[in-house]
Amino acid sequence: MKADIHPQYGEMTATCTCGNVIATRSTLSKDIHIDVCSACHPFYTGQQKVVDTGGRIDKFKKRFGAVASIKK
Repeated sequence: MKADIHPQYGEMTATCTCGNVIATRSTLSKDIHIDVCSACHPFYTGQQKVVDTGGRIDKFKKRFGAVASIKK
């Protein structure tokens, strides 16, 4: 490998909204905040929860809710 062409690979932490903190390494080398992690994701926990950011579900129902009732 050539010297001085690769990015620095340093430690970082990823903090989830549920409070879980994950220590890992990355070329980003700064702390990040994530919305969903393996401790709170429905696929891993088996529990369903709706993650509605910015009212997207309500916007969808307003736009397409009336269309579904007309087609029936």
